[in-house]
Amino acid sequence: MENSDLAAQAVRPSVAAAAPVLSSVVPNTGPSAGSSTVTLNGSSFTGATAVNFGTNLALSYTVDTAAKITAVTPPGTGAVPVTVRSPGGTSNAVTYTYAATPTLTTVSPNQGPASGGTTVILTGTGLTGATAVTFGSNAATTYTVNSATQITAVAPAGTGAVPVTVTTIGGTTGPVYFFYLNAPSLISVSPNQGAASGGTTVTLTGTGLTGATAVTFGSNAATTYTVNSATQITAVA
Repeated sequence: MENSDLAAQAVRPSVAAAAPVLSSVVPNTGPSAGSSTVTLNGSSFTGATAVNFGTNLALSYTVDTAAKITAVTPPGTGAVPVTVRSPGGTSNAVTYTYAATPTLTTVSPNQGPASGGTTVILTGTGLTGATAVTFGSNAATTYTVNSATQITAVAPAGTGAVPVTVTTIGGTTGPVYFFYLNAPSLISVSPNQGAASGGTTVTLTGTGLTGATAVTFGSNAATTYTVNSATQITAVA
């Protein structure tokens, strides 16, 4: 009897492990540098022996349940097929897309008042889906992504020269600098009187006068003016 039982066991067919099935990768996009944590959903993941992103192995992975794997993405580019391999075989592929690292080339204009409020155009590449625009440590007051190569932003208040950066799912750009200018101050006008017919040449003394765009006498613009330095302007009343 014992021999017949052994014989029956010898011919009994073994149950093959089911091939894994992959239904989704969440999130399905990430930076080209890799190191993003993603969740793979599906079935028959028990005993998984590999998780591939294209031709590259996941940096690490954990089989949480038969229906869930947590993996860390390797570096990569473009859209790649994600698969899970187990003793039962290799799963179907689900696409994961590596987002290009954004770049920033210009900020125009590249200067404005310390009080903020300057509308600037940021030009670069890979700017689609921007999640942050910063001026130094301060977030832009507002920003609009016009295209993959252009963002319109409003500068916050600030001081000095600050690095402007854009962050997307692909990473953070290198900096392009924006310069905050102090409001000009006027200390004296010499001489401080002249003929009603105008024509008096006067010297204006103060600070922050570089780049002056207007000199006015009441509601009237100066006939002419010359910016001599950051502290002096010569104007004709």
